[in-house]
Amino acid sequence: MRDFIAKHIQSVPPSGIRRFFDIAATMKDVISLGIGEPDFITPDPILRAGINSLRQGDTHYTSNSGTIELREAISRFLDNLYNVSYDPEDELLVTVGASEALYLALSAILDPGDEVIVPEPSFVAYVPEVFFAGGTAVTVPTFVENNFQVTAEEIERAITPKTKAILIGYPNNPTGGVMSRENLLRLGEVANAHDLLVISDEIYGRLVYHREHVCVPSLPSMRDRTILVNGFSKGYAMTGWRLGFLAAPKELMGAMRKIHQYTIMSAPTMSQTAGLEAILHGERYVKEMVHEYDRRRKLLVHGLNALGLDCFEPQGAFYAFPSVAKSGLDDKQFSESLLLEERVAVVPGSAFGASGAGFVRMCYATAYEKIEQALLHMERFMRRHG
Repeated sequence: MRDFIAKHIQSVPPSGIRRFFDIAATMKDVISLGIGEPDFITPDPILRAGINSLRQGDTHYTSNSGTIELREAISRFLDNLYNVSYDPEDELLVTVGASEALYLALSAILDPGDEVIVPEPSFVAYVPEVFFAGGTAVTVPTFVENNFQVTAEEIERAITPKTKAILIGYPNNPTGGVMSRENLLRLGEVANAHDLLVISDEIYGRLVYHREHVCVPSLPSMRDRTILVNGFSKGYAMTGWRLGFLAAPKELMGAMRKIHQYTIMSAPTMSQTAGLEAILHGERYVKEMVHEYDRRRKLLVHGLNALGLDCFEPQGAFYAFPSVAKSGLDDKQFSESLLLEERVAVVPGSAFGASGAGFVRMCYATAYEKIEQALLHMERFMRRHG
C-alpha cells in the first residue's frame, strides 16, 4: 500500500514535550512540573453556569461568531481593562480555544512563501502552525540577559521583502518573560515602518506579577495592524472548556470568520455560557489564583537559585526557566535523568526552539507542597550532578 500521509506533515517532528510526558505516564509517584495548565478546578459559579446551560437544553449551535452576549462582554472587558475597543458584531470571534484562534489568524493572512518572524523560545505550536498555514517561520533568539524579551532591533534585522507578520506571545511560554511597554512601543514602530501585521498571543495576560500587562493593540497606531489572540483557559482555569477569542479589524476578522465557518461552525455552547459568567463575575477568582501562583513562583525561583540552577525572575504566566549549565548536563539529559532518578518531570528548553537549549521549563501551576517536594528531589539530584 502506498504512503497516504502528506509529505509536508511527515516533515514536521512530533512535539518535543510529548516524549517526557509519555515516559512519566508509565511511572508511579511522579511530581510533574511539566504540564502547562492550572491545577485549580474551574471556579464553582462558572461550572454551574455551564451545567445549567446543558440542563436548560442549550445544546445547539450558536452564531458562527459566538453568542452576542459573550462578544459584548468581551468587548467591555477589553475596553475596561486595556482601553482598546472592538465592535462585537464585526471585530470579535469566539473560538475553540486560543489554539484555533492562532490557526485562523495564520491561515487567513499567509500565502505560500510569506514569512512570519517568531521570537524563541516560544510555544511549541507557533512554528508548526506557520508551516501548516503555508508560510515560513523566521525565528529570532531571545536571551536571559534581556529577560527573554525580543528587541525591535533583532526583529528588524530579520525582516525581508517576504515578511508579512510578527508573531509574539507575552507573557511568554516557556520563559515567563514579559515585554516592557518601552520594548513593545519600539516593536510597534518597526511594524509600522515596514507595514507588518502583529499577531499577539496574550493567553497569559491576566497572569502577571506586581506589574501591568500591556495589551498590544492598545498601543498607539497598533490596533489596526494587530490580531489579538486570547482566551479563558489560563486566567479562569478553563483549559478543558476550549474557549478562546480573536479581536481584529473588520476586514481581517471577515477572513478569519470565513475559515471558522467552514471548519468549526461555532465554539461549544455551554462553554460560551460559562465564559460569559467568567467575564461577568469571575474577577475575584482570577485575583485569588494569581496570588497563589505568585506564592509558588517565589518558592520555586528562590529554591532553584539556591540549588545552583540559575533562574531569572519570571514576571508572568506560570513557568520558571532555569539554566541547567551547572549540572554538567544538556537540557535533554537533565530532563530525562531528573525524571528517571528522582521522578520529577520537567521539559527541556530546546523543545521550545534552539535558543532554549541549556534551560528547562518548570511549571508552578501545581500545589505548593508538591513544589517543596520537587525541590528536595532536585537537591539530591544536584548533589550528584551539580
